[in-house]
Amino acid sequence: MSVDTTLPAWGFRHDTQPGRWLARLTQAMEWLAAAVLAADVLVVFLSVVYRYFLHDPVDWAEEAARALMIVLVFFGAATVLARSQHVGVDFFRQMLPASWHPAMVQVGHWMIAFVSASLLVSSVLLLADSYSQTTPLGLPQWLYVYPVVAGSLFMTLFAVANAVNAPARLVWLTLVASALLLGAVYAWNALAPSHAIPRGLLLAAGFFTGLVAGVPIGFVLAFSSLLYFLSDPSLPILVYSQQVMAGSDHFVLLAIPFFVLAGLLMESNGMSSRLIELLLRVFGRVRGGLGLITITATAFFSGVSGSKLADVAAVGGIVMPAVRRTRQDPNEAAGLLASTAVMAETIPPCINMIIMGFVANISIAGLFMAGLLPAVVMAVALATLAVIVGRKIDPDEAFPQRRPLLRLLGGALVAILMVAMIGKGVVSGIATSTEVSAFAVVYALVAGGLAFRELSLKSIAQLFVKSASMAGSILFIVAAASSLSFALTIEQVPQAMSATMVAFAQHWGSTMFLLLAVLLMVVFGAVLEGAPALIIFGPLLTPIAAQLGVHPLHFGTVMVIAMGLGLFAPPVGLGLFATCALTGTQVKDVARPMLKYLLVLALTLVLLALVPSFSLWLPNRLGL
Repeated sequence: MSVDTTLPAWGFRHDTQPGRWLARLTQAMEWLAAAVLAADVLVVFLSVVYRYFLHDPVDWAEEAARALMIVLVFFGAATVLARSQHVGVDFFRQMLPASWHPAMVQVGHWMIAFVSASLLVSSVLLLADSYSQTTPLGLPQWLYVYPVVAGSLFMTLFAVANAVNAPARLVWLTLVASALLLGAVYAWNALAPSHAIPRGLLLAAGFFTGLVAGVPIGFVLAFSSLLYFLSDPSLPILVYSQQVMAGSDHFVLLAIPFFVLAGLLMESNGMSSRLIELLLRVFGRVRGGLGLITITATAFFSGVSGSKLADVAAVGGIVMPAVRRTRQDPNEAAGLLASTAVMAETIPPCINMIIMGFVANISIAGLFMAGLLPAVVMAVALATLAVIVGRKIDPDEAFPQRRPLLRLLGGALVAILMVAMIGKGVVSGIATSTEVSAFAVVYALVAGGLAFRELSLKSIAQLFVKSASMAGSILFIVAAASSLSFALTIEQVPQAMSATMVAFAQHWGSTMFLLLAVLLMVVFGAVLEGAPALIIFGPLLTPIAAQLGVHPLHFGTVMVIAMGLGLFAPPVGLGLFATCALTGTQVKDVARPMLKYLLVLALTLVLLALVPSFSLWLPNRLGL
């Protein structure tokens, strides 16, 4: 299974003139997306300063930030496509005969090109329709549409460039076959409307075809909803891009790129290494000390970056060399590291908690607080097991050079202050999660520049580029899922699922409904790369849970943990493959020692699902 992408792209060749131009265009777009991200941070940060310190709110700040975010999403998604780094799962393709793989990969590229070109056509029509419209503040609506047009244009260009660099015979055969199949479906529906293929069936066929072909998840969602829109003559095609754009046009989602950036800054400016070295000094000689350090460090960094893979990279990059120097089992350490990522799924400001709150209309601040005690319970369970199976080490062997203790204490204090600031901002309600995340970015920049002096202008710029790309990849999935959600609503899938699940709960009870929902999220969290599972099932299942008397904060917390368990569980979970790639281990070697940690997490998840007090105690105490 691939970690960065599910389509091993042929890639446009850089040794040709067109390839060199495309490479330069990709770099230019990356820097532009990074500049947009920097501008967005500045707008949000200054708006908070003006509102809370100068008592002079900037009315246009939120709209400007949202407009910049649309640029970030579609330009970032285009650059990630150019480098073939959109995330997905190729597990199903690997189950098929190897001789089929090249054709399936090529068909996947044509599917991406078809989605990108269709989005371009749709957004151009939406642009023409938006010239007579204005935003609530009186700004022209076309300001929001132009980035979609430009981004989809670049995505089309990069998708076609990737597709045509395969062997010519394969390119033409797959293109003709795909075109004939789509043409045949369209002709059948047009010529025999009374026997037309149902729109819902086309949506499902597009979804599973893309999944089996190994198409990145964002484009799987976009392709399946596109087939639905094209098969319904009553739906203007411009509605397609309108729904995709609507999925990314939300101020609260800005917290995702901001927290990712804050975490990367924290890792690069030395906060991470100082804190972990200090923990090693404290816990190193305790039985299972390295395991305790891994659990504590992952929990700590989850309170900054919001991204589980960023946490794994930050902790694993420092802990794993210490594991090898002290002659510990790297497979055992990698299994525990992946398990701690599951444990930390609900520690604020987790990206998936933000997504769950957004799609299911649950208080994000409430979810942040609801997830803390469950995370503590899982951390205690993992720590107990780590002590039982762990060994003592010599901390002097863990680091080639030891920093002075006062410097370690100072670095740890700076990092702890950052986490405390984020927690206080979220709990107090003084600022939104997006505003708190902007402050976290500025704090990490200042700390890196003044306290540690380990960030140069070049390294800062590169971190902004990396964060913009990561944000584009994540938020494009959210945007694509918005169009799928719209199609599912028209098909009345939420109503049908509600009736089925309510009937199930009436027969078996609300507890069995909750356990069934947990099982669904574990399975689809593995198959759909985590966040898309929340995006699809969150808004479908949360109203049903509320109807059955399950508190939304409790339900949302349990769903996020279940999704994380699927994301990092073998044999499909993409998070485990990413962890192994980052730690230099193999999934087949890590899976066996990891099973005991997964069993503990699964039992703890069932306990958390059955006892709502773990999720609701802290929000109730804080009045959230």
